[in-house]
Amino acid sequence: MTVDGVYVISVAAELAGIHPQTLRLWERKGLLAPQRTGTGRRRYSDADIARLDRIMALTQAGVNLEGVKRILALDEEVARLRHEVARLDAQMTHNMAAARQAIAAAERSHRRDLVPLTQTLAPFRRR
Repeated sequence: MTVDGVYVISVAAELAGIHPQTLRLWERKGLLAPQRTGTGRRRYSDADIARLDRIMALTQAGVNLEGVKRILALDEEVARLRHEVARLDAQMTHNMAAARQAIAAAERSHRRDLVPLTQTLAPFRRR
């Protein structure tokens, strides 16, 4: 998958099946943010094309552009939260392993401190 913007606006529009002016409109509305060259020309990445497909699906389903913008923001938030959950899960797994090792080490050290009792105890008698 290409990361950097490589598609000019006409190619991106053709890939999405829409008019280049629609891409300009969606950019003005904040739905897209293509990279720019030093001369200010738009360059679309594969991620931008995937985003265009998502926008197209939503608009074809009857969602207006403001709704699309909010849905895309929620999509990004969900992706961010999934990443955070995965990070926290990995951290918790690591912490649990460290805790198990610490518990095992503590149990081993306590067992070393125990000395077997070889004599029998006489019951306590009060005088």
